[in-house]
Amino acid sequence: MSLLPITESLGGSGLGWSGLSTAQKTLCGYGVMMALVLLPTLVLSWVDERTLREVGIWAKPMKFMAGTALFALTTVWLSTWVPGNVGHDRSFQWITGLIIVTSLFEVVYITYQASLGEGSHYNTTDPVRAFLFGLMAVAAVGLVASQAWLAWVIWKALGTSVLTPTLLAVLCGLVLTFVLSTVSGFMLGAKQPPAGVGWPVVGWHAWQDLRPAHFLAVHAQQFLPLAGILAERVAGQAAMPVVQAFAGIYIAAWLGLSWMGMVA
Repeated sequence: MSLLPITESLGGSGLGWSGLSTAQKTLCGYGVMMALVLLPTLVLSWVDERTLREVGIWAKPMKFMAGTALFALTTVWLSTWVPGNVGHDRSFQWITGLIIVTSLFEVVYITYQASLGEGSHYNTTDPVRAFLFGLMAVAAVGLVASQAWLAWVIWKALGTSVLTPTLLAVLCGLVLTFVLSTVSGFMLGAKQPPAGVGWPVVGWHAWQDLRPAHFLAVHAQQFLPLAGILAERVAGQAAMPVVQAFAGIYIAAWLGLSWMGMVA
């Protein structure tokens, strides 16, 4: 997802950069920083040919840097889509802090372990690494919990306003990101994906790999709101049931991918 939808959203809601709160600007800056850090890591991956479980050691740090950048920027984008000044709410300051602290810990630790040629996930070779692996699970739950918190802040800000298809999609996306990511995260923590190179770019496998389901869970934050925007623009009066149907299909797809990842 590019910055274009964010820009269009801000323009459509009457907000420019100057209209964003300090917390929103901070989260935007953090997202851009993660995107920029990704570039030298990509270059490093070309010259450092070390592998871990048959995959380049810098693949995981790059995935988390890209995901963190998208997660942070999307959070700001969604905070501009509702009536009122959600981004100026005091709770949004805490949401921003929660996102930065939890995701930064994960990115730093994963990158540090990669520099050593060691894994971060499933690495319980000593008490310290075992503790940090567990701490990553706590951080991951805290990260996606920020989206449930944002959904609650948005819901309160709506008050007696009409719930549009887009706003319903935003709320569904935020809640599903928390619920599905938490469930798939714990499932993934208990079942290490297969080794070796899988699908191009992402590296997943079709079977015994829970990462596709986890990807769908985390990115409900983007897919549901985008579906709501599209439905409201092209489906007219049918937009609301279209959003509801899409949410149902999305959950069904996640369940299907979860089953594929768990089969022996």
